[in-house]
Amino acid sequence: MEIFKKILLQYWGYSSFRSIQEEVIQSVYSGRDTLALMPTGGGKSITFQVPALAREGICLVITPLIALMKDQVENLKKKDIRAAAIHSGMTRHEQDITLDNCAYGDYKFLYLSPERLDTELFKARLQKFKVNLIAIDEAHCISQWGYDFRPSYLKIAELRELLPDTPFLAVTATATPQVVDDIQEKLGFKEKRVIKMSFERKNLVYLVRNVEDKNKHLLKIVQNIPGTGVVYVRNRLKTKEIAVMLQKSGVAADFYHAGLSTEVRNMKQDAWQNDRIRVIVSTNAFGMGIDKPEVRFVVHMDLPDSPEAYFQEAGRGGRDGKLAYAILLYNDSDRVKIEKRIASTFPEVTEIKRCYQALCSFLGVPLGAGKGEVYDFNIMDFASAFKLNYVQAYNSLKFLETEGYIELTDELDNPSRIMVTVDKKELYRFQIANAELDHFIKILLRNFSGLFSDYVRIDEGYIAKISGLPLSTVTENLIKLSRSKTINYIPRKKTPLIIFTEERLDDKNLYISPSNYKNRKERYLNRIEAMLSYATGTTKCRSQSLLEYFGEQDAYRCGKCDVCTSRNELNMSKYQFDQILDQLKAKLTQQEVGLEELIDSVKKHPSEKTVAVIRWLLDNDKIIKNESGMLSWNIK
Repeated sequence: MEIFKKILLQYWGYSSFRSIQEEVIQSVYSGRDTLALMPTGGGKSITFQVPALAREGICLVITPLIALMKDQVENLKKKDIRAAAIHSGMTRHEQDITLDNCAYGDYKFLYLSPERLDTELFKARLQKFKVNLIAIDEAHCISQWGYDFRPSYLKIAELRELLPDTPFLAVTATATPQVVDDIQEKLGFKEKRVIKMSFERKNLVYLVRNVEDKNKHLLKIVQNIPGTGVVYVRNRLKTKEIAVMLQKSGVAADFYHAGLSTEVRNMKQDAWQNDRIRVIVSTNAFGMGIDKPEVRFVVHMDLPDSPEAYFQEAGRGGRDGKLAYAILLYNDSDRVKIEKRIASTFPEVTEIKRCYQALCSFLGVPLGAGKGEVYDFNIMDFASAFKLNYVQAYNSLKFLETEGYIELTDELDNPSRIMVTVDKKELYRFQIANAELDHFIKILLRNFSGLFSDYVRIDEGYIAKISGLPLSTVTENLIKLSRSKTINYIPRKKTPLIIFTEERLDDKNLYISPSNYKNRKERYLNRIEAMLSYATGTTKCRSQSLLEYFGEQDAYRCGKCDVCTSRNELNMSKYQFDQILDQLKAKLTQQEVGLEELIDSVKKHPSEKTVAVIRWLLDNDKIIKNESGMLSWNIK
């Protein structure tokens, strides 16, 4: 429809849509529940923003990523589109004001975290909203079969009862066929409707390198591939070690992880975004909200926990459509590390319960209390206070989250906010009565708009600069105004949060489902095994392997990965190679066979082609030869 292109051009400056965007937009605009599968960088936000702008009313956007939620709201505001967000990092009064503004003002988007859906505050206001669309970002979180299940996502389905005629748009970048079906079932789709963009990235070359000295090989990669890159590692200490190693070799590198202050993280991110830093070495904390199109390589020094996580992180390379490399460095020691990782990822149930009671004591939550309460939380302080292993404590908390007892957020950087709580006449009388604050109040009113209707972000340092006052005086004045109930002043706060979704329970009533525990562990092991299979496989195209995991069974060989380039030397098609391979494997897994008999067992293909495949399989340790010269399939 012409209206969609008009909106796209007006607000985003594009004259046409990408890939499946328009198909998804038309589907939800016509009132159909829709699941859109779009890889990272596929432009999924436009699929719900455009149809919402084309209709009267407000779009509810549900997402667990508070940092991204805040970024999207700010980006929409820059386009003069009225948008707001509510999340656990806001005070109840802030949430109240925001919901009022959305109910009675001309707002087009309300972003909210899933745990906010179950609050009385939201439910009461929802009746006053004219909702035109419900968009669920990171929709895989609703499925227990997914890699990042969140119980709070199950509350979304309740919106169906309250808003029966409002279409649902679920979007995700990573979902297996099983998860795709589960999402639609859990959200109560009126009819199954999946619009899928192929996950194939033709410009991204997937490589696996089995190397003993990973640091040495990383340096070789950085020296041989020009442009910027991301190096992922699993622990914070290694980020600094590897960054320093690269720096000593003359590479402009830096490290990044969630333990750094917000100011330092922002500084490092900005340096990388603006090419002052060429390589950033990071934990998986780096990536959320990062959109640098010209990343030429993404290197994983450690094996990720799942193909989903690997695909998302590797997919940060080459978003400009130009050639980029996704390289996984692997060796036999990774298997040992994985065994340890499994043990720490799944603490014993007794350890999980001990962690829960320690958490309640740490936060001062009495039995039978706490439901709906939000607490500042520093996990390092918590682990230290109760002499807990940090990794086990973190994973225990994540397990309590998946059981629905708590919500654990990443660190939030909430800037200072103020709102004038009196009307203009009363404020004028206050200024006359408090002449020493008159000039200061005028500075606030001149430089920050909307203070009478909503909480507005402020920067105390900026106010100090324009007023000529010391920073300490600015803070004192804001506190004075707040104490006089002339304004509400919420100082900047940077901390992770714990939200209690249920009241505190004693050990006897804290139920950890044995079947849930077992099933989650099995699914985790299956994903780990899938990653190991990917890392150690030498016969299947890397791109094919990943795409098949996500349900694309008819994908073509990429012709560029390490497996394909090795095969390409044989000068035969994918189909011919695979047909010969299948026949050889079927024969060799049944019995030991001599070379001549093995060659004769392959039908409908020239013997020289069969010999070439056998030689390749021997070179790649897929076939082994015993002392008698008999051949068999290597089952290791």
